[in-house]
Amino acid sequence: MSTPVVLVVCTGNVCRSPLLERVLQDRFDSAAGPGSVRVRSAGTAALVGSGMDVRSAALLGDLGGGPAGDFTARRLSAGMVQEAALVLTAAREHRADVVRLDPRALRRTFTVREFAALLRHVPAEELPSWEDPGAALRQLTEGARGARGALLTGGPLDLDIVDPYRRGDEVYVQVRDQVRAALGPLERALSGGAATS
Repeated sequence: MSTPVVLVVCTGNVCRSPLLERVLQDRFDSAAGPGSVRVRSAGTAALVGSGMDVRSAALLGDLGGGPAGDFTARRLSAGMVQEAALVLTAAREHRADVVRLDPRALRRTFTVREFAALLRHVPAEELPSWEDPGAALRQLTEGARGARGALLTGGPLDLDIVDPYRRGDEVYVQVRDQVRAALGPLERALSGGAATS
């Protein structure tokens, strides 16, 4: 049985998506066991071959996640999308790019903040256990998809993580805070509904 893949997408694949890749890998490793789920990232206009942005890498200390030193940016491809059990994007524009590459991915593609907001509406008894990570990811994705109606009735939401590339330190702080807020619902889902901070 192949290891399920979670794909994270932004523009350059040097700021937001590598940060999310490393942070989410840490969370999935804790829930399902090291290496049970592979988190990878790519960019729609990637700075191919570049390392992770230094200021994004510094946020790993606040958010948790593996080291940034061995990271290399890569460009998003249709094959990457097709391989992924779940695609999480930094912004709605990236979600649209993913679906253009593979329209079948619509059902399993969300912005990170959208996915977090949807997971808040999934009852604890409908959250998966992680003995079978592939089945758990499918169940989690289906639960999020099923909660879309609740999200639509809650009023307008900002579903994007701000792009910090070549911007000031205050924007990186905003990125950190947006990612941290999204992690709460994900950690709840990964722990089978147990409350997290």
